[in-house]
Amino acid sequence: MNVDKKFFSKVGFNYLIYGIASIIIQVIIINILGLLNSNLIYDFNSLTIISAICNYILPFPILIYLMGKIYSQTPEKNTLTVKRFIAYIAVTLTLMWAGNIIGLAITALISFITPFEVSNPVQSMINSSDIWLNLMLISIIGPIFEEIFFRKLLIDRTMKYGAKASILLSALLFGLFHGNLNQFFYAFLIGGFFAYVYIRTGKIKYTILLHIIVNLMGSVVSLFVVSGVEHITSGFVQPLDIVIVVLYIMIIFASFLIGIIKLSGFKNVRIAELPGKIILREPVKTIILNPGMILFIGFSIALMIRQIIA
Repeated sequence: MNVDKKFFSKVGFNYLIYGIASIIIQVIIINILGLLNSNLIYDFNSLTIISAICNYILPFPILIYLMGKIYSQTPEKNTLTVKRFIAYIAVTLTLMWAGNIIGLAITALISFITPFEVSNPVQSMINSSDIWLNLMLISIIGPIFEEIFFRKLLIDRTMKYGAKASILLSALLFGLFHGNLNQFFYAFLIGGFFAYVYIRTGKIKYTILLHIIVNLMGSVVSLFVVSGVEHITSGFVQPLDIVIVVLYIMIIFASFLIGIIKLSGFKNVRIAELPGKIILREPVKTIILNPGMILFIGFSIALMIRQIIA
């Protein structure tokens, strides 16, 4: 195995260890809570907190240590204008909706041709958890850690192989990290775009803000919109409900229009590469077809299958 394939295998093993550690920590915590108070493990608010602790906070030092052993180099720093950042918000939302439609279509097809009903565990948690927990853990804490994990730590170490390789790897690992088919497609699309933004700016704060906005739309704003629609259709109309629903529709329309226009021009975008870029003769074989990456991908797919048949 050549040095480049060994490099990506090491990266794959690092994220595999991180994923396994998250599950082990979760099992330990749930068992301890079950012994202390079994009601806690059936409460959605408690599960939301446990999920954040096990996926982000406790495994954080593990991944930092593992990735810290690999040489890193930050992309050149550039500042975004307010106008461009707003355009990036529109692109992010457009990709999220497009990926969500793809995910819903595929999971609906699976549910139709198999005896399994493919559900979205995260959406169930969002609908059942306290809105303030959604705001703090899903809309703020999650994006901060995920951007560090799948943009900062990963791209700083893979950019030497070129922007395209870093973007595709960041998108793939980020999509697989979510562990369920419902989220994979939109996570893959926005993960790739966040990687592009980070490489273009060299500043993780931009992708964190974009990630916060998209999670805020899905975990908090969506709850108000659904509630408003339910009030309107049931006849208990409040002026605020109408304002929320109309404003949301306007944001969707404007974001989709701007997003499509911006995405259509991305084929002409050129990203500055780091000096001394390493050219891979067989990029797919080198980046993906190595022991570490194969095991991480297999581990993630196993989690998806488990979620489907559970």
